[in-house]
Amino acid sequence: MSLIKQLWLTIVILLILAFVGSLFVSISSSRHYIEQEIRIKNSDNANALALSMSQLEKDPVILELLLAAQFDTGHYRRIELRDPEGEIIERRVGDETIDTVPAWFASLIQFDVPPGRAVVQDGWRQYGTLILESHHSFAYHSLWRSSLTLAGWFAIAGAISLLLAAWIVRTIRLPLRNVVRQAKAIGEQRFVESPEPRTRELRELVRAMNRLAENVRGMLGRESEKLDQLRRRLQHDPVTDTLARAPFLEHLEVSLGSHSHDASGTLAMIRVGNLAEINQQLGHQKTDALLVGLARSLKQLSLMNGDGRVGRLNGSDFALLIPRAHDLKGLGEELTERLEGLASEYGTLLTLPSALTEYRQGKSRETLMASLDGALAAAENQGELGQVIVESSEQEALFTSHDEWRNALEKALQQGVYLAHFPVLDTQGKLLHYEAPTRLKLKGEWHPAGVFLPWISRLDMSTELDLAAVAAALDDTAQSGKSIGINLSPRSLRDGRFVSELISLLRAHPEGAARLWLELPEAVAVQNPTGFSSLCREVQTLGCRMGLEHATSQFAQIEGLQHLGLSYLKIDASLSKDIEHHQEHQSLLRGMATLAHSLGILIIAEGVESRTAAQTLFDLGLDGATGPGVRQNGSELID
Repeated sequence: MSLIKQLWLTIVILLILAFVGSLFVSISSSRHYIEQEIRIKNSDNANALALSMSQLEKDPVILELLLAAQFDTGHYRRIELRDPEGEIIERRVGDETIDTVPAWFASLIQFDVPPGRAVVQDGWRQYGTLILESHHSFAYHSLWRSSLTLAGWFAIAGAISLLLAAWIVRTIRLPLRNVVRQAKAIGEQRFVESPEPRTRELRELVRAMNRLAENVRGMLGRESEKLDQLRRRLQHDPVTDTLARAPFLEHLEVSLGSHSHDASGTLAMIRVGNLAEINQQLGHQKTDALLVGLARSLKQLSLMNGDGRVGRLNGSDFALLIPRAHDLKGLGEELTERLEGLASEYGTLLTLPSALTEYRQGKSRETLMASLDGALAAAENQGELGQVIVESSEQEALFTSHDEWRNALEKALQQGVYLAHFPVLDTQGKLLHYEAPTRLKLKGEWHPAGVFLPWISRLDMSTELDLAAVAAALDDTAQSGKSIGINLSPRSLRDGRFVSELISLLRAHPEGAARLWLELPEAVAVQNPTGFSSLCREVQTLGCRMGLEHATSQFAQIEGLQHLGLSYLKIDASLSKDIEHHQEHQSLLRGMATLAHSLGILIIAEGVESRTAAQTLFDLGLDGATGPGVRQNGSELID
């Protein structure tokens, strides 16, 4: 039983006890008083009538008429005159009817009043004994009316007391609910703060829990800062704070092998021409400032177009990777505009040629980089801000126009999507869930996401694809009983229609929703914390698990992370790649696992290529693994 119910029960019991006690005392006191009054009345009336009879002639007729006249007044239920031997001389007895009082009340009260007795004299000798007993009906009626009046006043007082109690309980319930909500949140590893109530005991409890939340927030900030410093030291160029060559190329290779929305996009290279001469003329500090300014401009461009990555391939070459961006011409113009602003500060001394190409799933990293190197050399020959766009081969395209692609994709979505199944296993080799990238049937064949996702993005059909994927996952899990993980597009989150239709779909399938794992890229939570937080609250109430994919140590910088109640994180494959040979990455992942576990979040590695790598990751504290080297065989994790 809840504390509020116990409090209400206590209040009601106290009111009932007070009412019953007051009524009992009142009735008992009144009954005792009335009995005394009736006893006195019986005695007085008997003495007065006996005195009158003593003064009369002892004619039986006269005595009979006197007793009859007295009895007919209706105040008595019995009048008897007995001789000294006890024989009845004259007797009058009437029935006492109590119509205005319930029978149960009369039987409960039951007045016990002795009759009045007096001696009737005949001169100096005793003529007889007069016995007189009054009616009790008026006493029952009086006591019943007083009891009803008392009950009425008590009902009014009880109603006022209940209203006052309701107000008091409400003032207790509100902070108590906040305490319960905060306690549940802490139990779910969500460290939220609650306003301090006025009640001293609750205030001390809330203050202690708020202190715990504050300590966790401080710990989260400190650990996040340490992890970020370690990540930057391991993966970033110390001058420009961009990715170093090796981490950038690893990230590119992971994207080329991805089954999600990151499997296609734009890759660009920018070169700072005559860097050695610039360094001699401007000096080391100003040259570094130039490189930092270029890196900042490229980062801004990447953020404006999605979750991009900027890398420094060598002293003078920078690379820009923007997933889900396919407008090469538009991106080229934006890039040129930014480079013009930078070049104008240094005049003809600075040249910034660039080259862009589109990447997609299955392409070779070496081929892409080689084509960009050649294009960049050609761009240098065009002048200070020369730019070359490497067009994709038309032979790779299934369709040649926007209309053809739109019609084909709409038809494919109407037919339904196919979900591939890639297991995500825990440390014991047991299934956590299946990753389920989408496949669409185009020209009679099932094609992976890397083929159609660029056109899904161009034609703004991400919402339709994600809803179709969620519907297919709900059907799948209803048949198999297995948990399914679905990657959602960042564009879908910005579509209000998607969120409302997703919630309706999940509510229509509550059992399937409880086995659904939904995930979005880490960058979405960083760049759009409000929308992501709202989506988390909505889907978690329906039993879904919400997670982030492609996570790095930046996940600790997500606004309100301790409030979101995330279920899991999938670590970016660039961090888990060849983990058994990278001691630095091991330290980074160990810290990320510790931080995630302190918030009750599962941490899963993406892109695991071997059993050795998986075992290393598990030894570091990770909870699960997925990738080309993870296959399910019974309950074993095998190569």
